Amino acid sequence: MNAPVKTTKLIKGATGDFEVIVGMEVHAQVTSNAKLFSGASAAFGGAPNSHVSLVDAAMPGMLPVINEECVRQAIRTGLGLKAQINLESVFDRKNYFYPDLPQGYQISQYKSPIVGEGEVVVDMPDGETVRVGIERLHLEQDAGKSLHDQHPTMSFVDLNRSGVALMEIVSRPDIRSAEEAKAFVAKLRTIMRYLGTCDGNMEEGSLRADVNVSVRRPGEPLGTRCEIKNVNSLRFIGQAIEVEARRQIEIIEDGGAIVQETRLFDPGRGETRSMRNKEEAHDYRYFPDPDLLPLVFDQAYVDALAAALPELPDAKKARFMADYGLSAYDADVLVAERETAAFFESVVERGAGARRDPKLAANWVINELAGRLNKEGHGIAESPVSADQLGAVLDLIADGTISGKIAKDLFEIVWSEGGDPKAIVEARGMKQVTDTGAISAAIDEVIAKNPDKAAQAKEKPAMVGWFVGQVMKASGGKANPQAVNALLKSKLGIE
Repeated sequence: MNAPVKTTKLIKGATGDFEVIVGMEVHAQVTSNAKLFSGASAAFGGAPNSHVSLVDAAMPGMLPVINEECVRQAIRTGLGLKAQINLESVFDRKNYFYPDLPQGYQISQYKSPIVGEGEVVVDMPDGETVRVGIERLHLEQDAGKSLHDQHPTMSFVDLNRSGVALMEIVSRPDIRSAEEAKAFVAKLRTIMRYLGTCDGNMEEGSLRADVNVSVRRPGEPLGTRCEIKNVNSLRFIGQAIEVEARRQIEIIEDGGAIVQETRLFDPGRGETRSMRNKEEAHDYRYFPDPDLLPLVFDQAYVDALAAALPELPDAKKARFMADYGLSAYDADVLVAERETAAFFESVVERGAGARRDPKLAANWVINELAGRLNKEGHGIAESPVSADQLGAVLDLIADGTISGKIAKDLFEIVWSEGGDPKAIVEARGMKQVTDTGAISAAIDEVIAKNPDKAAQAKEKPAMVGWFVGQVMKASGGKANPQAVNALLKSKLGIE
């Protein structure tokens, strides 16, 4: 039975509404020093063909040897996806022919993968929770790279990536919009970064996705899907889905039929174009690799890996909301990157059980710090303002030494020059004015200059905000806002 379809997810065609159905095949490069079946370096970069062993180059007589670290990383990822871990799995040969695949086949897994069914829970910005089923995770080796722009008449092959370990994570067709697809891949990347199993750098190709797209009228059976290969950014994933869905709708509405095929997304032209007919499993002539025994481990091995897992994003989000009273939105933003979550907790926790205001800390980390880092193109690991320095700024706000406005000025100084926030406030005379006599004199001056507005304020109490702004401006932002507000109300006769 088909579940009801949300109208917001339907795409309007000329003849009615359509629903887009998306399934993902995400290829994640395993975090490992060596390749899946050889001891060659798996590091990104390097001169062409400098990270290639005889095994990677498929020299005659060379035999693959499994890298246990890659196995561990695949199991840990499966545990992070709440998936079934298969204690016995088999490596197969997937036969196809490209110049950058020196063996003439790829060592992969087909019917017996290392990880079975799991689930990823995706919290959307509108508050909806989307559950995306994971069909499988299997290990496989990457191919090399063909270079067509190095010579006018020849192509070159770089085998540095040949044999690098990949985890292919296959979702069920549970995704119903471009936004859900982007959020799913972002959540998957976050989980793997927490686990340390993939760095998630899409610009380096260590995380990329094949996107399967089909459309149907609401309530009808699944349509014919097309696969868009090797999409390497969240933005392009969203664009590719929208473009491909629209293309398929136009064909159907013109009376045509969708051909199952593999396509490429061209972001420059904003279109997908045909690459080849979609291969089926029998086209690859899968068979168990005779050079590799079945991969077998026991439950105790899995349990030991599970016991050592870090706190994962969903659990951390729930804890931030329960322990710190944060909103779901703030908690989501903070846990999206493990380093950001750790930075926030370092700001909040003062030690010896003492704690700063979590909501104030979240606001400063999310808005002031992260906003400035994004503007400068830096990650939180490169922040010139440390957690201790930001905590010191919040302490100065909390004890009334400085106002929120002064705090922003102080933040800019610490960002640019460094130093101890408390010492900077002392040396530069940045303390807010709490002397009611000085504040009262400033208020009297502003009222004397604006007698008409002062008369109006008694009938329109909201105008007190304008007077507060004028007094704060006159004091260079140093007057205590609470004291200004209280004194103004008294002098203007506002209860």
